[in-house]
Amino acid sequence: MSFEDELGEALRQAGHGFTPDRQALVAGGEQRGRRLVARRRAAVIGGSVLGLALVGTAGAYTGGLLGGSGGSGTANVAAPPALSSPPPARGEPRSGTGAVSDDQMVAWLRQLLPEGQLTEAKGHGTGAGPGGIPGASGVYDDGRGKAAIGVSLGRVDPKGASTAELLTCPDKNKFDYDGCTSETLADGSKIMVYQGYEYPDRRVPTKSWHATLVTAQGYQVEVQEWNAAAEKDEPVSRPDPPLDPAQLKALALAPLWRPALEDLPPARPESPRPAPRPGASAAPVLDGLLAGYGIPVVAKGGEGDSAYAVLDDGKGKSMVTVEVQSDWQPGFLDSLFAGAAVLPGGTKVVARQTPGEKGGRDVVWWNVDTLRSDGTRVIVSAFNSKNQETDATREDPALTMAQLTEMATSDKWARYGK
Repeated sequence: MSFEDELGEALRQAGHGFTPDRQALVAGGEQRGRRLVARRRAAVIGGSVLGLALVGTAGAYTGGLLGGSGGSGTANVAAPPALSSPPPARGEPRSGTGAVSDDQMVAWLRQLLPEGQLTEAKGHGTGAGPGGIPGASGVYDDGRGKAAIGVSLGRVDPKGASTAELLTCPDKNKFDYDGCTSETLADGSKIMVYQGYEYPDRRVPTKSWHATLVTAQGYQVEVQEWNAAAEKDEPVSRPDPPLDPAQLKALALAPLWRPALEDLPPARPESPRPAPRPGASAAPVLDGLLAGYGIPVVAKGGEGDSAYAVLDDGKGKSMVTVEVQSDWQPGFLDSLFAGAAVLPGGTKVVARQTPGEKGGRDVVWWNVDTLRSDGTRVIVSAFNSKNQETDATREDPALTMAQLTEMATSDKWARYGK
């Protein structure tokens, strides 16, 4: 019996009647930490104000550098954005001595905003206690429409892997946004200014723009703004958020935040971004496998054990992704591969067809997950859109389930990373 016949028979016997164990899937990724940074970035791109941080850089900025001080005004019923951030590591202190008060944080935000009114203002000083994120937020109105705005301060490891990822503009082929710049300043500080949407799939037109600054000392400042009076559940009040990218950058760089930042305890050291395994590069393997199908590739990317390509056969764009994981211990993924087809040689194969999970309308996710006897896991997926966050461009992905299976079980993975 040929390989194709053996595979077809095995898949027919296994069927698709099982329920995938998503907890095992997530747990496995977290075990290696390979997707932690990606998740943190998704949180930024998705919208909520993350833990921010600092300043004290060598910029020629002074109080009021954005054009004056924001005036006070009457109360506004629209809620300002919540100050939130990823939870700290267990036992990591979040508060300072309380040298900077709640009111002082609000006063600094008012001073740094252009002329206008800041209502519903709330502040958290440096003595906010566990879970309290130093910063200020409110609803700002420059006469062109109300807009939620918030500033958060924190401390991070400036050389940490997650810090590096948060300061890197995301891949335009995988995330849908309007603009992004990332630069290193003369004093070693790094800043990213991102112009995106509260929901990456743009289910509503609420824009979410933010500037993230991390200095060489590990001070972090994040400024985030919207073109609505609240980040969610409020109608859009203006075409764009009130501060342009240059103003966002200036607000993050303002030295007024330094006393609060200096009052916060330093972050614990974080592991640096891991170097790719020697010989481990999924992209050329994916390129070689796709070449056999003759479908034009209009975009591609990835690094290390992950890669993607966007195909277009004239019927609409379709993203294909591959992820390779190594050294799985026997038994760890038993629940995920329960009922899997088992090929000669011991490779387990699971095929799934499910809706997309990132919000794009009518997106489907076709997926073939394999686990070899040496602990190597290869996951090949295809979508009927250019990425999961954008609406479907076609009824089905450009590749069939049989082709995805052929790719995931290819002998080329047996030599991967060796």
